[in-house]
Amino acid sequence: MEKYGVNELRNMFLDYFEKKNGHLRMKSFSLVPQNDNSVLIINAGMTPLKPYFTGQEIPPRRRVCTCQKCIRTGDIENVGKTARHGTFFEMLGNFSFGDYFKKEAIHWSWEFLTDVVGLDPDRLYPSVSVEDDEAFDIWNKQEGIPADRIYRFGKEDNFWEHGSGPCGPCSEIYYDRGEKYGCGKPTCTVGCDCDRYIEIWNNVFTQFNNDGKGNYTVLDQKNIDTGMGLERLAVVVQDVDSIFDVDTLAALTAHVGEISGVKYKTDPKADISIRIITDHIRSVTFMISDGIMPSNNGRGYVLRRLLRRAARHGRLLGVQGTFLAGLADTVIDTSCGGYPELLEKRAMILAVITEEENKFNKTIDTGLSLLHDEIEELKKNGGSVLSGQDAFRLYDTYGFPRDLTEEILAEQGLSLDEQGFDEAMEAQRTAARTSRRKSNYMGKDATAYDEIDAAITTEFVGYTDAENTSEISVLVQKSLEDEKDYGALVDTLEENETGAVIVPETAFYATMGGQEGDFGVIENAHGLFRVKEAVKLQGGKVAHIGVMESGSLTVGDLVRLVPDPENRRKTCANHTATHLLQKALRDVLGTHVEQAGSLNNASRLRFDFTHFQAMTPEEIRKVEAIVNEKISEAVPVVTEEMDIESARKKGAMALFGEKYGDRVRVVSVGDFSIELCGGTHVKNTSDIRVFKILSESGIAAGVRRIEAITADNVLTYYREMEERFEEAASVLKTSPAALPERLRALQNELKALQSENEKLKADAAKNAAGDVLSNVKDINGIPFLGAALENVDANELRNLSDGFRDKLGECVILLISTKDGKVSLVAAATDSAVKRGAHAGNLIKAVAGLVGGGGGGRPNMAQAGGKDPSGIPSALAKAEEVLKADIK
Repeated sequence: MEKYGVNELRNMFLDYFEKKNGHLRMKSFSLVPQNDNSVLIINAGMTPLKPYFTGQEIPPRRRVCTCQKCIRTGDIENVGKTARHGTFFEMLGNFSFGDYFKKEAIHWSWEFLTDVVGLDPDRLYPSVSVEDDEAFDIWNKQEGIPADRIYRFGKEDNFWEHGSGPCGPCSEIYYDRGEKYGCGKPTCTVGCDCDRYIEIWNNVFTQFNNDGKGNYTVLDQKNIDTGMGLERLAVVVQDVDSIFDVDTLAALTAHVGEISGVKYKTDPKADISIRIITDHIRSVTFMISDGIMPSNNGRGYVLRRLLRRAARHGRLLGVQGTFLAGLADTVIDTSCGGYPELLEKRAMILAVITEEENKFNKTIDTGLSLLHDEIEELKKNGGSVLSGQDAFRLYDTYGFPRDLTEEILAEQGLSLDEQGFDEAMEAQRTAARTSRRKSNYMGKDATAYDEIDAAITTEFVGYTDAENTSEISVLVQKSLEDEKDYGALVDTLEENETGAVIVPETAFYATMGGQEGDFGVIENAHGLFRVKEAVKLQGGKVAHIGVMESGSLTVGDLVRLVPDPENRRKTCANHTATHLLQKALRDVLGTHVEQAGSLNNASRLRFDFTHFQAMTPEEIRKVEAIVNEKISEAVPVVTEEMDIESARKKGAMALFGEKYGDRVRVVSVGDFSIELCGGTHVKNTSDIRVFKILSESGIAAGVRRIEAITADNVLTYYREMEERFEEAASVLKTSPAALPERLRALQNELKALQSENEKLKADAAKNAAGDVLSNVKDINGIPFLGAALENVDANELRNLSDGFRDKLGECVILLISTKDGKVSLVAAATDSAVKRGAHAGNLIKAVAGLVGGGGGGRPNMAQAGGKDPSGIPSALAKAEEVLKADIK
């Protein structure tokens, strides 16, 4: 048997089903689910195809095949500890939507494995559901597999279902890898937990519908859903120990070995780290290529956790500095044949990884310092178990790994409160779950829109037609205010009723790709429907949502659809300006800039992009100048339709996570900007007239946002600015031209007054302090100054504390003041006092509650606020007790 590589096996599978068996070969969908809130990240080959299985959308063909990139993090803690587990994998699958069924699916799976790949038939063992005699007979009579080599398993193993909805029995194919991978037990056979018999293919026969109460009915349309892990198939074909030994992953483990100086399979402990890094960098690279950015929630949190875990294990292997971007390069080089987007997004992928790794290197140093403080405090108090809450805070706030916390504690003879940590983790997960809305199979609230025939679609004709006529296909009566209103399909919409109109053809652009949908009117002689927004529904339908302003409309009516022309004109200008802006940003900042989101409407444009620091004023000026230069050049804007491969060859930029069909629209602004885009645009850049950036800001880690305006909105902006200048000049009794000079003079006056005010406050604080130094007491050989003051704010308390500390030398200070009914506390301890056991932060924690407040801080300096002045004497007395116990 030839030992095919991973990339070869992927193509062999797709070629077999496409060329020999008439399947549509579909590219992998993005890892970001589209219109599916039931999963955070795509985790199975069939997940992106659910709308076809449920009938919400009509598939492009009734037979399709894919190789889908997937990520599962449910058992992330086991990744690395065993060679079985991984977060990233590729899932090969062939699917039938009411076309072929068991007979063909079983035959093709057997034929592919034995005739195409060349696996030994005597080492393959099928399994079927215990009640699926049909599948058993196909294996036995059609494929000629002896009955004693066909295994029957129960519902828990060979029946697929996910709550209510389509479900059915499975038929799996196992491969016998030989005794060297077995457990050695006499009972070892198919289904054993050891590594000898490995499941490589699963055929799911979706033939029933589960009503959610355990009642099953036969589906009218039976489907096939198959899955075969590409890496697992490669393990069998290449006859290697695990997925970490197949050619593409072996290149990564070797790369990790080169940079760490530790060769894979020479040190069991190091092997764990090597496997974790190898697996996680694959997930990280693919996630970023699909537009997922590091953050503290959702998909971004999964990405950040994987990346930081990999970085931390690099440290354990002795790797110095950043190294993950170099490994990502290897992922790109070994996988770009199947996923060309990796090459297209290389610069951005590497930049994001490097930036996040640098952040983590700083974070982990902070975490080590904080953990050290917690350990010192624990030892001082005679404890041996670190609080689960404290450990979780390090993990959740600072990204400090739990296993590193446990390892460091063990080195100090301490342990972690694992139950407390788990409870804190579960509390966070529960909060995240309850924040999600209750959902159906697709993770959405069901509405009347789900009842619309999947065969009904809407074609957008607005690229060429400013308005159009069409016949009403569907009317939906539904509240515009109550999102939970299910709505109803109706024959007629009457005056003042709200809902949606659906037609076969529309000139209304539906919100999509960052462009807001059109508004306008739908009318005929019988009624006028005011369209407030046009939205894209599942299955290629456009819902014109609004209110029946007068008369009525009925299904079957011929109507005139008229989007607001002024809104469309301004939106087109902003959308084309966004394309110019993206190219200008790449020219000025670098090719790591990628679109991370956008919004285009008639009033403004908003563009989110990957970049890791605030733009300088000079960079903003350069970008603005480039865009305006292209506008003044009056460059024609040309839109062409072509196949996706031709678009890539032309150099068209694609957007993150967008689902592109075989045919795409390419929008070109001369040779300057070429993008895949389904939106509407001006015919010439001169139609934009002028472009002005209003703001540039950060919205997330590694993501910046520009807000800008064009055309008439720029003129309005400058007119309003002029009015404000004139108003400001009038208030300051000067002219607009002299306004800067007048403001500088006022600033100088203000600074002088502030300086005088600060001096008066300092003098007042000193007077309030009086002869407080006479209150100094000796506590275990350390001078302690505790004093209550009147009408001194927190800033002046700190200044007084600094002054007293300079006079006293070695000391501990606690100053408490009341002002306007509020209490301020400041504590300070010199370095020598801290070495003896004093801790300003702990002192504040101990006494702040007595004045109705709370706070804390560092060993040398801490402050707090309160609202109960009556507790001040008790707080000062408590401070002496705390210091007597702490200072040794």
